Amino acid sequence: MSDLPLTSDLPEPSVLNVEDAPDDLEPQLLPLDAWHRARGGRMVAFAGYMMPVQYDGIMAEHLWTRDSAGLFDVSHMGQLTVSGEGTEAALEAMLPAAIEPGLPFDQARYSLLLTTSGGILDDLMLTRRAEGTVYLVVNGATKYDDVAHMLDYLPDEVTLNLMEDHALLALQGPKAVDALARVVPGVEAMVFMQGRAFEWAGHELWISRSGYTGEDGFEISVPAEAAEALADALCAQAEVKPIGLGARDSLRLEAGLPLYGHDLDPETTPVMADLGFALSKRRRDAADFPGAERIMTERASGPVVKRVGLLVEGRQPVREGAAVVDADGSEVGRVTSGGFAPTVGHPIAMAYVPLAMATPGTAITLAQRGKVHHATVAAMPFVPHRYVRGAR
Repeated sequence: MSDLPLTSDLPEPSVLNVEDAPDDLEPQLLPLDAWHRARGGRMVAFAGYMMPVQYDGIMAEHLWTRDSAGLFDVSHMGQLTVSGEGTEAALEAMLPAAIEPGLPFDQARYSLLLTTSGGILDDLMLTRRAEGTVYLVVNGATKYDDVAHMLDYLPDEVTLNLMEDHALLALQGPKAVDALARVVPGVEAMVFMQGRAFEWAGHELWISRSGYTGEDGFEISVPAEAAEALADALCAQAEVKPIGLGARDSLRLEAGLPLYGHDLDPETTPVMADLGFALSKRRRDAADFPGAERIMTERASGPVVKRVGLLVEGRQPVREGAAVVDADGSEVGRVTSGGFAPTVGHPIAMAYVPLAMATPGTAITLAQRGKVHHATVAAMPFVPHRYVRGAR
């Protein structure tokens, strides 16, 4: 609800998944580090980088993004290009996506980097830019492990490039297209999950119509030396404000989107995570991707546990790690993400529960820090996605 009042009785959403960098590693600085600090960004360590958690308050930033356009710095993410003869086949050896044939040029797909036993090493976005050239965006906390894993699979003819000389900005919200089209004309012609190269101020940009909030929006790959000027140009638009990690987390939770390392991990399969859409039909039919035997068995008979959404009663949010308990009080599942949802108006969560408890409407009991909470399984997303789709 866009007119949700910012009153003192509404809990401020917390940053659920901000982590300190390992003790032996100094957090790295993003290209826009000074830019964030100059605008009052409160910086925290996350995924090995110092990143802004908020500027004006998580609640206000969350609602601004739902109503207008928020600019997120996601330069900690790993941007990769994989190129050379046999690129598509080499990537299909690691992923359950249909790349060639199956993926037109400039089209993006959500996919999964899988273990041989079907667990999820990372979730990612891939775009086939040209014959033998695929652009990937992977999670920041796992990007170096992802690179090492891919290098073990890629043949000598295929080159992997980690684009550490590029920043990544995400402009999200219903007015994102209006703001960005003034700065980079032509972006309005794209639809959800399309990408294109653009030129701005003498710099080449790669822009996709995608994001992590459930709103319409764009992700913009920009050379690091041009990132500050582009951020300034975007924030000069009346619709745009910088937004921090806190609102990014609450927005993606309302959108029902999982976060790697919390809702997804190597012990979790795509079927358990309710990500079956990432398994292309051709690859399912061939059962020729890593972990296919286990994954296809789970598709046929059902997983032991499944990721679900929860509407939590009362005003007190439950957090990651809360136990899902049965009638005897025994732990049978766990909460992986949770917090107050500003647009929904009360607490929500994601959890893994036994398949028998995964039907929407099922009553769920949660236990955390000696307190019992009551919840109901709910269909996700909690807030409808507003992607701009069209004929491709």
